[in-house]
Amino acid sequence: MPQHQLQLYSRDATATAIQPPLSQAVGYVIVVVVGMIIATVMMLVTKILSKTVGEDNRKTEMFMTANRTVRTGLTASAVVSSWLWSTAMLGSSLVGYTYGMAGPFWFAAGCSPMIVFFALLGISCKRKIPEAHTSLEVVRVRYGRIAHVVFMVLCLINNIFACANMLLGASAAISGMTGMHIIAATFLLPVGVSIYTFVGGIKATFLTDYFHTVVILLITCYFSIKAFTFSKIGSVSHLYDLVKAAGLRHPVEGNYQGTYLTMTSKEAILFGIIHVCTNFGLVIMDTSYFIKAFSASPAAVVPGYTIGGIGYFAIPWALGTVMSSVALGLENTPSFPTYPRRMTSSEVSAGLVLPYAALTIAGKGGAAAVVLITFMAVTSTLSAQVIAVSSIISFDIYREYFNKGATDAQIIRWSHFGVVFFALFSAGFSTMLYYVGADLQWTLYMLGVVTCPGIFPMVFTILWRRQNTAAAILSPVLGMATGLAVWLGTAHRFYGEVTVSSTGQVLPCVYGTVASAFSPIPYSIIITLLTKPQNYDWADFKKERLALEKLDSDQTTSYSLDPNASGKRQDDVNEVEAGPTTPERELKRWGRIAAFWSIATFLGHWVIWPLPMYGSHYIFGKGFFVAWVIVAIIWLWGTMLMATIYPLIDGGIEQMLQVYRGLVLLWRQQQQQNETHHENDVRGENQQDEKEGKTGVATSSTGSTESTDLRAD
Repeated sequence: MPQHQLQLYSRDATATAIQPPLSQAVGYVIVVVVGMIIATVMMLVTKILSKTVGEDNRKTEMFMTANRTVRTGLTASAVVSSWLWSTAMLGSSLVGYTYGMAGPFWFAAGCSPMIVFFALLGISCKRKIPEAHTSLEVVRVRYGRIAHVVFMVLCLINNIFACANMLLGASAAISGMTGMHIIAATFLLPVGVSIYTFVGGIKATFLTDYFHTVVILLITCYFSIKAFTFSKIGSVSHLYDLVKAAGLRHPVEGNYQGTYLTMTSKEAILFGIIHVCTNFGLVIMDTSYFIKAFSASPAAVVPGYTIGGIGYFAIPWALGTVMSSVALGLENTPSFPTYPRRMTSSEVSAGLVLPYAALTIAGKGGAAAVVLITFMAVTSTLSAQVIAVSSIISFDIYREYFNKGATDAQIIRWSHFGVVFFALFSAGFSTMLYYVGADLQWTLYMLGVVTCPGIFPMVFTILWRRQNTAAAILSPVLGMATGLAVWLGTAHRFYGEVTVSSTGQVLPCVYGTVASAFSPIPYSIIITLLTKPQNYDWADFKKERLALEKLDSDQTTSYSLDPNASGKRQDDVNEVEAGPTTPERELKRWGRIAAFWSIATFLGHWVIWPLPMYGSHYIFGKGFFVAWVIVAIIWLWGTMLMATIYPLIDGGIEQMLQVYRGLVLLWRQQQQQNETHHENDVRGENQQDEKEGKTGVATSSTGSTESTDLRAD
């Protein structure tokens, strides 16, 4: 086995542990107290929005899709947040430490094109089936219940392994910095998420996404500057000297001339293939991305996902490049936590490169900052996963198979059940993986094997009218079987055994992921051609009644809803035959824009930029390295400004003013009610006094008469 490949060893605390720089109390405060504070604030915000602007989370359309009115700024911020996994920060530094400059670049390039491509799928769904809540509803409407169940299983597998990937990396980093028990972190991290998602639904997810994204980006920008104010680094050019020296001390097998300062890295490009396929699967097979697309207004889907996707590129690229370079350059100095030894493979694969680098340049404050951003990242992305699974349980299981005429209250009750169930299940599943020896690197590398089989069958469902039901059902199942067989077979072929260690290596994961992702294409086409190809009429999607409430005119045509009705709308045929409306033409225009940016982003991030550098065997000079790092940092700061300020400009300030006016109105109404109550009390007292006065007069008059009578006697 090549020495440069990371191996997954059993956890030996005596061999790998450093003394945690922070106390356990800090870990529990961040994970529990900060989590509960955020949950409480979001519950309060949800209540205020309900009282002031009428966002009633007792209504399903608001709880699950935010009434489909989220604007571009908040959509872009939510897209960035959806990809701000703890893996993005921990993993990009991991591959940077392992492969050098190529690692963080390929990590970022494996994300952005997929995010931008989803804009095309999102706007296609908005145009063809605007009332849908989840991607699984699209599958059921087109292919029926068997395909629906198959894709439901694939989506749940995707969500389960995605959560495990997040929790394993986050809990290891928090445990390494605070000494908090890793299982305690695994189970406590989802608690706050479950509470605010339970109460606020998708709008709470959008709002917490924004808050978490701002905090994370501010801290990553801080690290991007702090690294160069640290005395042993001082400047970007000196960091270059340190990284160059590290390559001479520890040449990287597979890199050109063994240097970290090149894009010609065989292992890095193989990781890039794994990562791009895996993330394609994570996007397409994660219903939370479809939910956020359905939640966005039609005009916000394409610009929101495009801006968010391109902006996101800078985060793993800049942070991974800077912090892995710090670790490589300083690990032979007394300031590095593991000195005089290098980081062990167990520490690297657990995702501790970023925490150790932060501890080196910023001390305990840096360690606390990493714990905080790890917590923010994992809770933000977990909220999207939790709402995704709760939507499957409520819409795709309960409403479809148990209660077709389900009311708002019933659907939301099952959504709540889904939130609690999945939070517990994901923590338990992650614990199981931990105890069998899996960690961040293992899940990061093998994730695509289980997430990719449904990619192209799902894309064909939305974009290709010829795929038939048999192909939709069989191709992902055959793809999963093919991917697993290739993954396990190549692990045995190359390493002589099928273990956690061998299945976590680069080559088996590359072969398995590619087989899972691309084998369904020929399976689907061959099965479709051998059986009867479908000629699906996209207008049939709009005949299915999925929304529980009337939608705005820019979403679909308005109509009245009967809560006890099911099936088609009465005026469907007339509406469909009436021809394309102005919104329809607008959505098609957005579709063309989305297709352009999808192609441009993929070519830019995957072909035009990196491949010539790979083929030329170029080694970074000092000037080029300085430019590389500075451009990455500028891009990172631009992303921070976009994610922070754009949502405020694009409707955020307007809604805050609406909330303020609503609170003022409520206060005035309360004052009027108090004044009315006071006037009523005063009026009541006066009436009581008058009544008592009249009674006194009558008594006095009666007494006088009696006296007169007595005198007369």
